[in-house]
Amino acid sequence: MDEAQLIAARARAATMLAAAGIILTPEEATNIEVADFGLGRLEAEGLEIVTYENNDRYCAKELVLFSRQTCPEHRHPPVSHDPGKRETFRVRQGVVWLYVEGPTNAAGSATIRARIPEQSKSHYTVFHEIELHPGQQYTIEPNARHWFQAGDTGAIISEFSSTSRDEADMFTDPSIRRVG
Repeated sequence: MDEAQLIAARARAATMLAAAGIILTPEEATNIEVADFGLGRLEAEGLEIVTYENNDRYCAKELVLFSRQTCPEHRHPPVSHDPGKRETFRVRQGVVWLYVEGPTNAAGSATIRARIPEQSKSHYTVFHEIELHPGQQYTIEPNARHWFQAGDTGAIISEFSSTSRDEADMFTDPSIRRVG
């Protein structure tokens, strides 16, 4: 991703947050993390992140997803004496389809609502669907595989979790680089 794409994605995420009534400081807006996971397909598989706090006890973030943008399947494994990140997603705007381990599609259907990015289909393996709307939340336990996608209008998720260690995240797609 080049500098122009990075700046454009940050501006777009900041605009979405402002439209949702989420006010950022100038420093927070400048430091919005734009993650394309090293895949170079930000619109399909990517995530924009504002980290308010991440310390040895807890983490608070806003996750911004553009229209149909997907955060690829991953898990937060144990690290040393820590059992792994436990996170609660609370949707603030838009619709989010969250996929976790369990029976395929919570609705009992053989299909899911998300559109799996064509280039990465083999790296999506969990399909228990949870549809989240503004004001709804879901907690993901440590080391549980999960992935999520925004609906057509994009989405904003507030994440409340134990310590975030992005460098320890394990993605199903071995070509993904989360940090570095």
